Amino acid sequence: MSDMSGPHDESLHEQILREEAELVFVSFTREDAWVLGAQLRAAAHARSLPLVIGITLGRLCVFQTALPGASRDNEVWLERKTRAALHFERSSMGVGEQFRELGRNFEAESRLSPESYAANGGVFPIRLIDSGVIGAVGVSGLPQLEDHAFVVEQLRLYREQVGVAH
Repeated sequence: MSDMSGPHDESLHEQILREEAELVFVSFTREDAWVLGAQLRAAAHARSLPLVIGITLGRLCVFQTALPGASRDNEVWLERKTRAALHFERSSMGVGEQFRELGRNFEAESRLSPESYAANGGVFPIRLIDSGVIGAVGVSGLPQLEDHAFVVEQLRLYREQVGVAH
């Protein structure tokens, strides 16, 4: 998994902002979602990670799988984190860190239902250079920093394989 520490003295929020700026696409289709989803599943399976993995485009779930050990609770967390990522057009971890850096509590101060939204790590927006956020990719089943790091690691690998210009 990727290291959650960045350059010396960089806060977690600054690191996440850097990741969000880095991990953008020129295009991303349903076929891309299938390829990325299969990659995420293979990596999680190889590590015996108990994850629910999901990719949405627009309001449609275009890829979802649950590996051994994952539960309905993980699926609900993934849905809540995905809603937060799409609402704020940021990674779910970035949303939580932004609130924490401001000394605020997401659940109490976001004005969003905590039953429907979660600002915990694991979901990353699918952002196109020219059109903005069109969907999200995420996992749930590990501690939030590990969920976030896994998605970032796999997005970087995917971009290397398909080419940054994709």
